[in-house]
Amino acid sequence: MSPDLNQNPEQVARDRIDSRLLAAGWPVQDTEALDCNAGLGVAVRECQADIGPADHVLIAERQATGVVEANPGYWGAKLTMVEEQSEGCVKEMPM
Repeated sequence: MSPDLNQNPEQVARDRIDSRLLAAGWPVQDTEALDCNAGLGVAVRECQADIGPADHVLIAERQATGVVEANPGYWGAKLTMVEEQSEGCVKEMPM
């Protein structure tokens, strides 16, 4: 049985993002267990931003450098919300 059968669509998307980040060389970590020395860069799950959690924040040299959001394709017109999440993460990231 595929593990995807027991997961909701959000969990499936996060698992796919985690595996792609790992394949690209980004260790994936939870915020509570953040180790900025785990690699040249790290991907942090569920970073709390001012307007809510971002799916993943990419950190390199102890600086937030990018945000990965798993949103439905029809959200293309709503990217300003993702931009706001990105700005909030840069301010709030625990180092």
